[in-house]
Amino acid sequence: MVESSRDERFLYMISCFRPRLKQCIRVQPVLDQLFSLSAEEKEKVRVAALQRGDVEGAEELLRAVERGPRGCGWFLEFLQALENGGCSLAACYINPSLSQLPSPAEEADHDLCVQLVQLLHSTLVDKIRTVELAEKCMEMGIFQEEDLDRIHAVTDNRGNRDGARELLSRIVQKKDWFSHFLVALRETQHGSLADELSGNTKENRQNGMKNSTNEELEDLKQQENVNDSFNSENNILETSVGKNSVISDVFTGGGSVSLNENLGQSYNTSDSDDDEGENRASPEPDLILRDYQMEVAKPALNGENIIICLPTGSGKTRVAVYITKDHLDKKKKALEPGKVIVLVNKVSLVEQHLQTEFNPFLKRWYHVTGLSGDTQLKISFPEVVRRHDVIISTAQILENALINAAKEDEEDFSLIIIDECHHTQKEGVYNNIMRRYLKQKIKNKKLAKENKPLIPQPQILGLTASPGVGSATSSLKAEEHILRICANLDAHRIMTVEEHASQLKNQVKEPYKKTVIADDKRKDPFRERITEIMTDIQNYCQLHPKSEFGTQPYEQWVIREERRAAKEKKRKERVCAEHLKKYNDALQINDTIRMIDAYNHLREFYKEEKSKKMVRSDDDDDDEPAVTKQDETDEFLIGLFHAKRKQLKELARNPEYENEKLIQLRNTLMEEFTKTEEPRGIIFTKTRLSAFALFQWIKDNPKFEEVGIKAHYLIGAGHNSETKHMTQNAQRDVIDKFRSGNVNLLIATTVAEEGLDIKECNIVIRYGLVTNEIAMMQARGRARAPESTYALVASVGSGAVEREDVNVFREKMMYKAIQRLQKMPQEEYLNKIQEFQLQSVLERRMKAKRDQHKTHKKNSSLIKFLCKNCHKLICSGEDIQVIEKMHHVSVKKDFQSLYHTRENKTLQDNHADSQTNGEIICKDCGQAWGNIMVHRGLALPCLKISNFVVVFEDKKPTKDIFKKWKDLPVSFPRFDYAAHCSSSDED
Repeated sequence: MVESSRDERFLYMISCFRPRLKQCIRVQPVLDQLFSLSAEEKEKVRVAALQRGDVEGAEELLRAVERGPRGCGWFLEFLQALENGGCSLAACYINPSLSQLPSPAEEADHDLCVQLVQLLHSTLVDKIRTVELAEKCMEMGIFQEEDLDRIHAVTDNRGNRDGARELLSRIVQKKDWFSHFLVALRETQHGSLADELSGNTKENRQNGMKNSTNEELEDLKQQENVNDSFNSENNILETSVGKNSVISDVFTGGGSVSLNENLGQSYNTSDSDDDEGENRASPEPDLILRDYQMEVAKPALNGENIIICLPTGSGKTRVAVYITKDHLDKKKKALEPGKVIVLVNKVSLVEQHLQTEFNPFLKRWYHVTGLSGDTQLKISFPEVVRRHDVIISTAQILENALINAAKEDEEDFSLIIIDECHHTQKEGVYNNIMRRYLKQKIKNKKLAKENKPLIPQPQILGLTASPGVGSATSSLKAEEHILRICANLDAHRIMTVEEHASQLKNQVKEPYKKTVIADDKRKDPFRERITEIMTDIQNYCQLHPKSEFGTQPYEQWVIREERRAAKEKKRKERVCAEHLKKYNDALQINDTIRMIDAYNHLREFYKEEKSKKMVRSDDDDDDEPAVTKQDETDEFLIGLFHAKRKQLKELARNPEYENEKLIQLRNTLMEEFTKTEEPRGIIFTKTRLSAFALFQWIKDNPKFEEVGIKAHYLIGAGHNSETKHMTQNAQRDVIDKFRSGNVNLLIATTVAEEGLDIKECNIVIRYGLVTNEIAMMQARGRARAPESTYALVASVGSGAVEREDVNVFREKMMYKAIQRLQKMPQEEYLNKIQEFQLQSVLERRMKAKRDQHKTHKKNSSLIKFLCKNCHKLICSGEDIQVIEKMHHVSVKKDFQSLYHTRENKTLQDNHADSQTNGEIICKDCGQAWGNIMVHRGLALPCLKISNFVVVFEDKKPTKDIFKKWKDLPVSFPRFDYAAHCSSSDED
């Protein structure tokens, strides 16, 4: 009875203090101490922490404890695990002894201290010597060994700043940590930081160590800025970037506050008043523009809408910071509201602009924050905007807010800065935002005619290194392309440097350009064997293209054939077309990188094909053989590859047939990396696969290491079904290592061409990659070190050299078009952009009407979904519901009887963060359909539309295949969570 009563008290304490427990539990060290918890439960908790963050992991742990074995001493074991796992504050809350509980006053003091650390977070992260301070905290008993080991690991792998974030996120979880932390700071020569945290003035800093925690907190409470900004527990700083930032959803406004995760990667920065700035240990850098920068900034300083066109590396962002400060200063002086938003098109640019430009120069006077797709907000977007003067945001964040905003939540900006503004065209997100501006501009003209008050509109500033010429082939079309961008941005002029051109030329050095041609006349038996296999497949299925093997036209042809065959229920042709595409991919890989990379691409595909066709039934024992789902076509194709596999492997390993282009690349790298003492370079390549393969090629060749090449790949963060992706944090770490010299050669896809603040390079190589003139100028702009080289490595007959020459011509055409626009009479210029603006608004209006008609043209009950491979009926449109406007799930009863679930190897290889429990495949033929996704505790089959044939059952039934759900002319209802839960409960 006594044990039962104690258990009830433990459970009661968990229920009472659950939000705070979730804030201060470190999952992994506590799990290590819970010996009675089953391995299955532990794994469930670990997965939750890994995929959804420590707070969600803590919630899963508490649930496991509540379910737990409930044997004698179970809750005492959990209490001891918290103590031994370094979660002493959590142990205080869960202990049934009321004497252990922090008082409300102590809780308030703790929260205030946490808020103060967050307020000064940017300063602390910049100035803390992490390892030294962590070891002192260990010596003083604040940290345990697990804390110290983790901080060491993060610091070694990701640098001092990330190590400092880890230290701060851990220290706020300790009991009575603040006063001890101040002592540790002072004993490790961080006295100025201790003074800032304690609120001591210059006169009484010598006595700072004698102040008690309560005295320091009383000083803090008397500071007006703390009382104004942080008067309750709910005012934890609202924004931070990283996948584990803050618990609560953007629009719910509820839930608990995540102390450790918010501190882990905070983007939000705010500053105190001017007096503090005078005593700052590291004063703000002076915000001074060069003459050429001031030249292009002048019209914007006078309030005009302009586009600033400056080359990569010339300091466009610094100009934008100067204009921002000038704008806000003038608004403040005129007692008018001022608010600036800086829009970027990549998540990584949010932190870059915040940390390296806007915050260092503006934080003394204005509150700056960063928002991106990686950010989770505790409060709504309008509230974040109201609390800050400058917001750096991905354009999609603003677009989503504008779509969902209620009238009362709309926030007026006085200045909008658009980075890489050449993307403001067609249906891009920048242009969607600017169309709202243009519509209001047109309305204001109407209001002016009626003598009614006008709606204030923001000033617009566009930044670009090159507006490009689009698809123009003539001077007039080039001029029109640039005019349209100017019209979309309502730019009264486009600014380039004229008066101080010589200064700009000295600042931005043009690299030496060279072209390296690989004249590959050697035999290529590997390619010959692949084309023989492809010919056999074409003869088998009676498909005969007119395009050459290994080309882009061949790939387009084979994709069309696959779609046609799927619609016509010709499985033999469809499957053969799918395999032909893989062989065509292998030929393109062989032409670009190594034969072994092409071979491995095919080997992995056929390994996956074989596993798809061997399906184990759900009730089979592990020892039972799998069921074979192969038909005659599968057996022919898989057998054909395995018959040729040994020969292909031997050829792929023969260095006699090495790619000539790789030899030229090797020679270029060896030459350039032996020219200077500290060389840095970038190789731009077309695909992620080629970036990985080139990285592996360099690693496998010891000659590169001998000349000091330390390479790493840099690729995009978007998920892809076939190749790995790179998280934003991983991108940032690689760029930091490149900046510090730990990596001196980046092998990058186009992700590195635009925007990213990458250290100046001695050598930039475009490895067979030629796109448009904008990309060429962006890539070339990376080679801005003294005596740098910009090289194109290409093979004869590839067309790359010719396309590069065309881009050079288009670049010259662009500059001439800009000059003509600058000389155009202002009235004529404004009339032309007004015509384009009206055209843009009307075209968008017509498109909206067409989309509306298209969306509602067909009822969901009129469509059926068939498996693309075996044409089995899967479900109807009525069985599809949508989660978060993008995930299409089947709610059909007994739908699970139609598919098998297997591990998704792509997601495993990618270490994906998405909550997926596996891939679903057709029970009859092994065709992939989608994934199991976890949504609010429910496991749901999430379907990928490209894996199905859609049948429209109108008067004349038609079939089609769609790449994306948005292309399907049908609207589906939102997922009914309550109804689905009720149905599940009944089952």
